[in-house]
Amino acid sequence: MTPLLTLTALGIRYPDARLPAISDLGLALFAGETLAVIGESGSGKSTLARALAGLLPPGTEISGRIDWTGSPPQPGRDIGYVFQDPGGSLNPLLPVGRHLGEVLRTHLPLSRKAARNRAVELLERVRIPDPDRALDAYPHQFSGGQRQRIAIALAIAAGPRLLIADEATSALDVLVQAEIAALLRGLVEAEGMTLLFITHDMALAGGLAERIAVLHDGRLIETGPAARVLHRPRETYTRTLLAAHLDLRSPRLVGDVP
Repeated sequence: MTPLLTLTALGIRYPDARLPAISDLGLALFAGETLAVIGESGSGKSTLARALAGLLPPGTEISGRIDWTGSPPQPGRDIGYVFQDPGGSLNPLLPVGRHLGEVLRTHLPLSRKAARNRAVELLERVRIPDPDRALDAYPHQFSGGQRQRIAIALAIAAGPRLLIADEATSALDVLVQAEIAALLRGLVEAEGMTLLFITHDMALAGGLAERIAVLHDGRLIETGPAARVLHRPRETYTRTLLAAHLDLRSPRLVGDVP
């Protein structure tokens, strides 16, 4: 497989922080794969995601290398980002069509009419009912799960090479989590995108990802095929993390896109 990007000795320290958020991290992310990054709160998962998307705050110290295969990515076009709270992507004062239209016309050579048609297609793909009418509705008129679907539509609108889902399901109830995870899997398979799935839910990671990387205190503890990491972990920390989780032998919730 061809790497989409390679991290070498990556270190990240936030302004005024006593300890680094990421230390000496080396990892490859391959084109077309789904990699889940798991770990406790404060393990560095979201810091890694934000570093790849160029969303770290000013004054953050970064060391090491992030090397992309091919041309350097353009954030917003080549990298799509889905936040835990869809409010991070949706302005409550703007209708959904305005959100999608601005993204599409910023990154793609589309007329206003073509952008609206494309926006309808995107809402259809993320399973929003009556997408033409939905374009004129405001974020508060949708459920939490529907708002997250709209945020995903925004993230994939420009056809990114990398889609980052940063705890994108953790604020949702368990059945909606499964629906969103299945939606992400279907979109990645259809578009050939690479998905970086940040989560603390090991069972969800196991149902979605081909590979899993385990972080602890900003360091990479273990990485490998999802089934091997979850059922035959090599590191003590990974075993401890899994022991604290729900029974991984339960039926997985990631199924077909509803």
